[in-house]
Formats: sequence, C-alpha cells, structure tokens
Amino acid sequence: MKQEVIKELSTADLIERLEEERKQLVRLKLNHAISPLENPNKIKAYRRTIARIITEIRKRQMDQATIKQ
Repeated sequence: MKQEVIKELSTADLIERLEEERKQLVRLKLNHAISPLENPNKIKAYRRTIARIITEIRKRQMDQATIKQ
C-alpha cells in the first residue's frame, strides 16, 4: 500500500487496516515456516506497510496533541 493511499484513509480505517495487515503477516510467516513461499518478499512488503500505517497513525496523534496545546 502506498503512502498516498494511507494518507487518504480515516484514522478508524487505518486502525482496522492495521489489524488486517498484522493478521495477514502472521499467516504468511506461518505458511513460510511450513513450506517456503514462492515470493518471500511479500513478508517484507507487509512489514513495511504495517510500519507506514503505524507512522501515519502516530503522526496524526502528534498533530492532535500539538493543536490542543
């Protein structure tokens, strides 16, 4: 998922998407442990997507904290 798409989503959607991405990452890791994936780079892509989503959520929290001060 690209950063532009992440920025367009609402905070609630980002939190929901984060949970889904984490579940998918766990599934991929388990499948990879049992039998190697055709494309193990998918695991790296999911980890990066999760990091992007967490970063955007944290950025929005910091922006709200700055506005309240």
